[in-house]
Formats: sequence, C-alpha cells, structure tokens
Amino acid sequence: MDHDWKAMSHVGTEARRARLRADLVRIASRKIASDGAQSLRARDLAAEAGCAVGTLYNVFPDMAALVLEVNGRTFATLGMSVTAATAGAGKAGPAARLSMMAHAYFQFAVRQRHLWNALFAAKMPESGIPRWYRRSMEGLLSQIAAPLAEIHPDRSPRQLRALTRALFYAVHGIVEAGIRGSGGALTTGQIEEMISLTVRQFAAKR
Repeated sequence: MDHDWKAMSHVGTEARRARLRADLVRIASRKIASDGAQSLRARDLAAEAGCAVGTLYNVFPDMAALVLEVNGRTFATLGMSVTAATAGAGKAGPAARLSMMAHAYFQFAVRQRHLWNALFAAKMPESGIPRWYRRSMEGLLSQIAAPLAEIHPDRSPRQLRALTRALFYAVHGIVEAGIRGSGGALTTGQIEEMISLTVRQFAAKR
C-alpha cells in the first residue's frame, strides 16, 4: 500500500510540474511576443504562474532554457503559417509554392517580430542544440525541400539539402535586413520584390 501511495504521489507531482512548465512557457511566450526576450524576469514569471522563483528554476535550469522552449513552439507556429500559405494553392507549380512560403515567412516575421527575433538570438546549451529543437528546424526546411526537389529532380540528396538551406538563409537574410533596418530604409514592397527575385533564381533550372 505504501508503495502504491508513493507511486500515486509521484504521478501527482509530475502532473503539477508539467502544468507549471506549460504555464511558464505560455506566459513567457506572451511576454516575448509583446516586449522581446530581454524583457523576461524570473520574479515576474513566477508571480504570474503562482510559484516561487526557486520553483521556476527547478523546472527550467535557467532563462535561456525557457526561451529555447518558447522557440520550439514558435518554430511550430511558423511552420504552420508557411504550410497554410500553400493550402489553397490548388495546382500551383513548385516555384509558385516556394514564393508563397517565402512571403509567408516574411509576413510571420513582421507580425511576430519579437518571437521571430528570439529564434535566432537564443543561447544554445553547452551540450549542443537539443534534438527536438533541431527537428523543429528540419521540419521547416523540409517544406522548402519538397518543391525544390520537383524543380531539380536531378540533384543529389546532398545537393538538395545544400540548396534548401541556401534558399532559406537567402530569404532570411533579406527579411532580417529589412526588419532590423541593416539594409537601409527598405519598404515592404522592396523586401517582397527582393524575396520574389531570390526565389525565382533558386527555382530557375540550369
């Protein structure tokens, strides 16, 4: 009986821990979306979640780990936004779908600027990039790879992976320059035109 009670108590503790973890991620996500990752304060998060600061650090070893968890959710949301961009594409060709996805990426970055910024400013743990985080990124890249494979069926898997990453970082660079202002005073129209031109170059058969 004592063994059963301890097992039930352990399950209850783990359930409470999981709920607190989900609450902290939800609260942190909202705060990052509003004011950026630099606005996160352990005391504020703990107060809103109804726990002690020490309890927060029992769930997450540091604030970087919490931001990383938020980023995992952001990658998933970003992936859904990119997927939704081609949902009504009908018989659109692969180049058109690539363009839709690239523009959806830009629109997400504009709408969720702070969350998007946090994706690429996160401090990775010393142990390396977590497997689940890598899977989130790979899931996004796989959506780009599919239409590229239709356009370039003669490319080897290695070449296709390189081409996929090249296109992603090319579009990302344009978006980053436009949003951060490092590319000068670019208008939305200019950024969209640059994205379209870049996609066309990658989609061109050689």
